[in-house]
Amino acid sequence: MEKLTAKNIMNREVLTVTAELSLQGLTEFLLQNSISGAPVTSENGELVGVVSITDIIRHETLLEKGLQFNNRHDFYLHTVEDRFSHQDLSSLHLGDESLVTVQDIMTPTILEVVENDTVQQVADTMVKNRIHRVFVTREKKPIGIISTSDMLKVIRDM
Repeated sequence: MEKLTAKNIMNREVLTVTAELSLQGLTEFLLQNSISGAPVTSENGELVGVVSITDIIRHETLLEKGLQFNNRHDFYLHTVEDRFSHQDLSSLHLGDESLVTVQDIMTPTILEVVENDTVQQVADTMVKNRIHRVFVTREKKPIGIISTSDMLKVIRDM
C-alpha cells in the first residue's frame, strides 16, 4: 500500500462544469451523471472551484429563510418598477432561480493533490479538510478525481 499513489487510484474521467452554468443545469448534470459534486473549470480548463449537492442545499436553505446569495438584479427591478405597473411586472416572473449560476454557490477553495502523492497523503488531505473528493491536477488542470469511495476500495483491497 505504501507504493500506491494518487495516479494509481484516481478516476481519470473527470466531469467538470463551468461557472456560468445555471443552478438548474447543474442539478440536471449531477443527477444525469449520478455524482454529488464536480470541479468548476475556466474556459482554458483550469480549476476555479468546486460545487456539490451541499452547495445547492445551502443555497435553497438560505432562500427558504429569506436570505439571498446576491441581489444583483435588485437594481434592475427598482428601475423597472418606476415605469411599469405591479400587474405588468408580476407577469414577467423574474425569479431568483433563473439568475443563480454555479459561480454564485461554488466553493472557490480548491484542494488538490498531484499524481505522485501517496494514498496516505491523499487521505490526510481529505481528513484534515473534511472533504469527500480531491482533485488530481497537473498544471492547475484536473486530470483525475479521488472520492471517499475510491479510498474505501483501497482499504477493502488491502
